[in-house]
Amino acid sequence: MILKLAWRNIWRVKSRSFVVIGAVTIGIWAVLFLVGYMLGTVNTLIKNSIENQVSHLQVHHNDFKKDREVKFFMDDVSSSLEQIRTDGTVKGATSRTLVNGMITAPKGVRGVQIKGIDPGGEASVTSLDDKIVEGSYFDEKTKNPIIIGQELAEKLNIALRKKVVLTFQDVEGEMTYAAFRIIGFYKTHNSTLDELFVYIPQSKLNDLIGLEGSAHEIAILLDDLEKADAKRDQWQGAFDEAAQPYLVETYREIAPDINLYDSQMSISITIIMSIIMLALIFGIINTMLMAVMDRYRELGMLMSIGMNKIRVFSMIMLETIMLSLVALPIGLFAGWATIAYTGMYGIDLSNYADGLNQFGMSEIIYPSLTGDIYLQLAVMVVTTAILAAIYPAYKAIKLKPVEAIRKL
Repeated sequence: MILKLAWRNIWRVKSRSFVVIGAVTIGIWAVLFLVGYMLGTVNTLIKNSIENQVSHLQVHHNDFKKDREVKFFMDDVSSSLEQIRTDGTVKGATSRTLVNGMITAPKGVRGVQIKGIDPGGEASVTSLDDKIVEGSYFDEKTKNPIIIGQELAEKLNIALRKKVVLTFQDVEGEMTYAAFRIIGFYKTHNSTLDELFVYIPQSKLNDLIGLEGSAHEIAILLDDLEKADAKRDQWQGAFDEAAQPYLVETYREIAPDINLYDSQMSISITIIMSIIMLALIFGIINTMLMAVMDRYRELGMLMSIGMNKIRVFSMIMLETIMLSLVALPIGLFAGWATIAYTGMYGIDLSNYADGLNQFGMSEIIYPSLTGDIYLQLAVMVVTTAILAAIYPAYKAIKLKPVEAIRKL
């Protein structure tokens, strides 16, 4: 009976009920959209970082990460690469020779990291060939080719087919100079990295620094980033068993900022949900208090004819919870539909591309949500409704029936 009475009561003043339903619906939609946008932003950062810089796994000499010196290289890289590529979970793997140096152009000098790469292997891991915005990818026609970032080319004020000089140390610590011809400009979603990395053929760089058949880094791209930890343990065990002084690391270990994004995201989501739910609590309390005050005489009459305080308290509680439960599926559906649409077509932030690229973000953000977010929000909405109903229900049972009946 109380359940039926509460259901009828919420539709007696429809305008007031729709205000509560609308507020809860908008609150749910806002939470889902904000959380979806945040997750989309973080996913973009992680995706770009993996694709352009760290890949899923990297292998180095144990001492290379400390000092990044040329002398800390890995021998017989080709056999390790061949073994890694036979794994069915590997989408691409490549070796790189890494040297810090200077690039000198007619109108400028910049510090860069020189990456000696295998063109085919690099394309399978970072899709560098697809990021060429002007010129061409590596070919055998040009002697000493080099590809630099479009941002770096603008800083150096240099055009395609022009020559630049790279200066760096070889494995013996001696300074080495070599001239290269620019065959292409690349552009990623990280302008900082575009100014830092330059690419030349690995065979050429190895010849110049004296590392025939060796490399400083093996980069591995998997078919699923969730497998990174398991594969790290597998290959680290293989290197340890072979007594090779190599270190295998996942993208989280290589780039701690990615791990920071992951760890703080859940905290941020909880904070956002809590703030919006707190605002909803006060809105619901205000509306339900008005409902109680408008029904003083009615509640007094019900109590005077025998309805006890527990039933009155339960009725007010049920009315508030029912209003929220009506709004809950509407808000969840609206949020899901918005995330589904924007997740498919993206949110275009091209007007802010320059600023976004400074942080390694793409111009298009694709919001996304996991199923546990919907469940977590549903629980929070029900909890909010229960908490918001307590004070109005308490005010209802504190009224005196005789005074309430006489109240105009």
